Amino acid sequence: MNNLILAVAPVFIIIVYIYCKDKYEKEPKGLLLLNFIFGAIVSIIITTALYLGIDMVFPAPKDTSFFQQFIKAFFIVALVEEFSKYVIVRYFSQTRTAFNEPFDGIVYAVMVSMGFAATENILYVIDGGTKVALVRAFTAVPAHATFGILMGYFMGKAKFSNNRILMNLMGLALAVLFHGAYDFFLFINFVPGIWIGAFISLIIGIILSHKAIKIHQNNSHFKTSE
Repeated sequence: MNNLILAVAPVFIIIVYIYCKDKYEKEPKGLLLLNFIFGAIVSIIITTALYLGIDMVFPAPKDTSFFQQFIKAFFIVALVEEFSKYVIVRYFSQTRTAFNEPFDGIVYAVMVSMGFAATENILYVIDGGTKVALVRAFTAVPAHATFGILMGYFMGKAKFSNNRILMNLMGLALAVLFHGAYDFFLFINFVPGIWIGAFISLIIGIILSHKAIKIHQNNSHFKTSE
């Protein structure tokens, strides 16, 4: 039970943080919950189905070369997982009337990402215990949050842009880029010390996420003069 709490605690801390950052026009709690549930269930189902399909067509190679790990990190894990979140934000969240300012892209993308992260974290913690829960609380969960923020930043802009398709795909591409970089450095752990690259990519993602939040806050059309 304690491990389960440790698994979900960082997820809800991030959710509360993002909710508080939505300063000027809060989203309906019921809709936020739906996005979280869709992330926790639907995105996991999509991810699992895509993984199974890819494995049937392209069985995982036995070697662990840099190239194979690069393909796995960026074009299998990152692309599949971020696409599974993107689909929900694009075809459910973005179509809601409550999605009425660019910052909402960040809010809904993070809710979906945190739903995904919650399910993933619970599965990892059940298998790995307290140590895994503590490590992932400061690594994988914040990483998923940054992927969501970066995706949501562009998907928020897309809702109010004449170039909606391009903006949406830019959000997906940026999330895949940072997710892929984070995983790639972890996958090539046969190179001593290379895992530090994952933390560097996470730190860069956090910095960019902070800037993305500030930009959408400052440009909110619900903002009154202060």
